[in-house]
Amino acid sequence: MKLLRFIVALAVVGYAGWLAWPFISPFLEGAGPDVAASRMGAEAQSGGELFGFLPAWTLWAGAVGLYLVAALMLGAGNPKAAVAYFLGFIADAVLRLAMQQGGGDAARSAGPTTMAAPEGMGGLPVDPLWLVLGGLFLLGVLVVVAGRRIRRKREAGQLNF
Repeated sequence: MKLLRFIVALAVVGYAGWLAWPFISPFLEGAGPDVAASRMGAEAQSGGELFGFLPAWTLWAGAVGLYLVAALMLGAGNPKAAVAYFLGFIADAVLRLAMQQGGGDAARSAGPTTMAAPEGMGGLPVDPLWLVLGGLFLLGVLVVVAGRRIRRKREAGQLNF
């Protein structure tokens, strides 16, 4: 069970890193801190606004943060990691669905949303967005399974070793 928990936590951290890559990459490319910060700010502003008042980067950062919190809690064996994961999943799903329905230039230049659904997948019977969300939901089910604690039943007089 510990191995499954470790693998699932690595998968959640990997997905959170992939989701945050457009914000992290300017710092890792070797540019100066001021240039990297300005490029990261430009990337954050390119997402536009969702629902008329909410910048897209807030949901993006919230989803990444909640995924990382869920991975840390899962690695520590906390069964409440599933709550943090599914809150991040909800933020990620709202972001993806809002960007898909927006359909404007802000949605196309957003980064991971377009990376998750390449243009060449026209032969699929299902929209790739729903496949990605389904895969993330299955990863959430694995978080629930791996986060469960197995409690041993002890009888009276039995020592705990």
